Amino acid sequence: MVELREVSKLYYLGGEEIRALDDVSLDIDAGEFISIIGPSGSGKSTLMHILGCLDSPTSGTVRLDGTMIHDASPRELARIRNQKIGFVFQFFNLLPKLSVLQNVELPMIYSGLPGRERRERALEALRLVEMDNRARHRPMQLSGGQQQRAAIARALVNNPKIVFADEPTGNLDSHTGEVILELFRKLSQEGRTIALVTHDPEIAAVTPRRIEIRDGKISKNVDPKLAGLDRLHGEPGRRKAGQSASTQSPAASAMGS
Repeated sequence: MVELREVSKLYYLGGEEIRALDDVSLDIDAGEFISIIGPSGSGKSTLMHILGCLDSPTSGTVRLDGTMIHDASPRELARIRNQKIGFVFQFFNLLPKLSVLQNVELPMIYSGLPGRERRERALEALRLVEMDNRARHRPMQLSGGQQQRAAIARALVNNPKIVFADEPTGNLDSHTGEVILELFRKLSQEGRTIALVTHDPEIAAVTPRRIEIRDGKISKNVDPKLAGLDRLHGEPGRRKAGQSASTQSPAASAMGS
């Protein structure tokens, strides 16, 4: 589904080289529910931007759904973002003058779909997050949790291969945040690939797999469902960077994980 091999991202500030990512290799399988966790400046946002076709690496290769994207043109990256990737952000980014339905329709306008099909698909996405009864409301008429659910519907409407959620509960109270995380869990159980990007260990703990970033490197790749030993760290429940779920230990395979 997603493959990174030896990916680095370099910036230059005042003549000084800054390695936002340093030789990162990673696999994300279709249908996985993962978190990418790290403190501010760790490189987690840079990793999401590269995975989400918002930026390109300085070196290394990136494959998304069978397509090599590390050297794609800006036009091609825009097409891939629209067709294969959904984004949910801490700030809901709903246009205040449009209805919820119209906000959810926006990605399909860029795809060139006719109006009737856009409305049908937007309503279906809103039904999925239990917001179809708010389709005609404006964002200002919604609670924070409702606005985030509308934003999730917008992220899902083009049936993306993967959804990136960047601090999706950061602007919500704890109860509403739990509701949103439960929605992501439900979506993952339906076979959607979800990646939460967060600095909060409690948020990361809801996902079966946790990828920890520090100083531009993957410091941990934790999957509690794996029964085998991590060959990188020698501790239970961790994957070596770049190891996919299909390369589990015999013990893990026997357990059906």
